[in-house]
Amino acid sequence: MTPRRRSPSLNERELRLWKVRRALVLAFVAAVLVAGGVFYGLVVLLDFQEIDTTTKLDAKTLFDLVKLSFGVVAGAGALVALAVAYRRQRVDEAGAHREATRLHTERFSQAVDKLGSDSPAVRLGGVHALAGLADDAPTRELRQTCIDVLCAYIRLPYTTQADLPAGDADARRTYLSFREVRHTVLRLVRDHLRLPREHHSWVGHDFDFTDAVFDGGDFSGATFSGGRVSFSGATFSGGRVSFSNATFSGSKVDFYDAKFSGGEVDFHGATFSGGKVSFHGATFSGSTVPFSVATFSGGEVSFFKVMFSGSTVSFFDATFSGGEVSFFMATFSGGEVSFSHATFCGSEATFSMATFSGSTVGFDSARGPAPRGLLDAVGTPAPAEVVLPSAWLPPVP
Repeated sequence: MTPRRRSPSLNERELRLWKVRRALVLAFVAAVLVAGGVFYGLVVLLDFQEIDTTTKLDAKTLFDLVKLSFGVVAGAGALVALAVAYRRQRVDEAGAHREATRLHTERFSQAVDKLGSDSPAVRLGGVHALAGLADDAPTRELRQTCIDVLCAYIRLPYTTQADLPAGDADARRTYLSFREVRHTVLRLVRDHLRLPREHHSWVGHDFDFTDAVFDGGDFSGATFSGGRVSFSGATFSGGRVSFSNATFSGSKVDFYDAKFSGGEVDFHGATFSGGKVSFHGATFSGSTVPFSVATFSGGEVSFFKVMFSGSTVSFFDATFSGGEVSFFMATFSGGEVSFSHATFCGSEATFSMATFSGSTVGFDSARGPAPRGLLDAVGTPAPAEVVLPSAWLPPVP
């Protein structure tokens, strides 16, 4: 029976140290190879053609050999000292790392306790403590843990102002306190996503807002260029949530099945230049959602099976110049959707199998060729609720 190999201990995995014997053997072999290489180079450089084997061993030569022997012994000792010093340094570094992790864990526990307090002021302190702890985290994984806790707070059950009992002052005070803490979390996320990739930047981390309820919030100017950001199933039901001038350049941002049912969700001036942003199955039924002056120049933006049934959605002066933007099987059944003055000049924009049955959809003054599948979806001539540039329509016989 073959004996099972012993799995490395925690310290061995953390330190990743070689055994002393292995380190010494490899160091000695490397020293011999280097010495041989130097000796050979000198022989070639000095043009030694042969060695006189008839020469007798005199006292001077013997003394030189003795000195060489002591030099080899001294070199071996130096190698041992170097290996020991290396291991001591690695052990010290690992100890410092364990100590930093221990202190991080203690601060993390204290911050989470504050976040669960009944006092709004203490909860605010816990939010700022977690954000500071994320900035000081010794590893990326520990930073992500702090971010996960802040996102989990946003996902907690939340009663919006519209659902408060009429005339209940205590319920309103509780709502306002929770709202302030939640918006503080969102502001901190925004501020850290505005920073370039440096020590305090959270760019490239994951943010999970699945099924969260938003009645306001500010992500303006944030950079989503790595990691995964999820707003799947989120409800935007009031207030103003801003993604204005945000940059989506390399991350996966998911608004799958999100509900835009009130307030304003602002993508004005946003840049979609890479990665994947999905609004698959989202419902725009009561919000104002401007994508005006947005730039779609790369990556993939999907409005697959999106329902536009009661919102005002504007792509005014937006530029579709690269990447893929898909309204495949989207339904325009209510509200107003505007592509006025939009530019289509290089992107793969498609409206294939879209349904126009009740919305007012305007492409007036749009520039560039008609998006793929649009004319077939709306029919030619277009119905009255769909306004197309005359250049897109076939000539009247």
